[in-house]
Amino acid sequence: MTVTPFRVAIARDVIVATGKDARTFLHSQLSNDIAGLAVGAVTHAFILDPSGKLNAFFRVRCLADDHFVLDVDAGCGAAALARLNKFKIRVQCDFVSTTEEVVAIRGVPTGLEIPGTVPAWRRGDGAFDVFVSGAEAPLADIGELRIGAAPIRTGTDAEFHAERVRCAWPMFGIDITDASLPAETGLVDVAVSFTKGCYPGQELVERMDSRGSTAPRTLMRLPSRMPATADSAEGSRAVAGQPYLVVANEATVEIGMCTSVAGDYALVLVARAQVPLVTAEGGSQTI
Repeated sequence: MTVTPFRVAIARDVIVATGKDARTFLHSQLSNDIAGLAVGAVTHAFILDPSGKLNAFFRVRCLADDHFVLDVDAGCGAAALARLNKFKIRVQCDFVSTTEEVVAIRGVPTGLEIPGTVPAWRRGDGAFDVFVSGAEAPLADIGELRIGAAPIRTGTDAEFHAERVRCAWPMFGIDITDASLPAETGLVDVAVSFTKGCYPGQELVERMDSRGSTAPRTLMRLPSRMPATADSAEGSRAVAGQPYLVVANEATVEIGMCTSVAGDYALVLVARAQVPLVTAEGGSQTI
């Protein structure tokens, strides 16, 4: 599926961390390698409760050795800031929390980066953001954003979420919550370093990885049109908050709960016992 590049306004909660201990403190708390994050680089990371459950899912930008910007889905900043402050003891690191307007650019051709933008989602997803308050010329006039000679069209919230689901990128509070384990999110590949050392909640993450343990549920991308069943010869469209059904051995099986449905795909929390019935690759089913 080819997506024409588009832009849409969203909000992100932002936490700015400054101080001589900012890098070491964030490295000690987050699930990814912050100690080795180069100035100008961007990564993703979880911050966990000691039990190993999610508190927040950050994008982390290093602006200087003592200056980091962490952003989360709108509405998640207060809990994330409280969690950071809870473990800040005799540490020279100050936090300032705001909510910022962001121009989300999606559907950008793979490998093409637009100067002044911040990478979003996975590498290759064609997703970039412009933080309006921090934009500099020539991006200060957001209306002039272009890819080559072509202006980036204005999209809709529905298009944004369809692209988000197509790229299997969960939203906190919808697809993942503070009850989620990292292994359930589908984000371990971008958010966890297994060589960085200790951080709160690490034991569970490491144990599940080293033992090859599967999570009780796994967030997977599946077609939004569920397979035909005895009650629906053409199949029915998945609905967020409702079970996702497949057919196995001539029986209708409930494999998990839909969390997001947009466009051609749905995100589904598939129960561990039902994972063999489906595969996330391409949204195809292996029944």
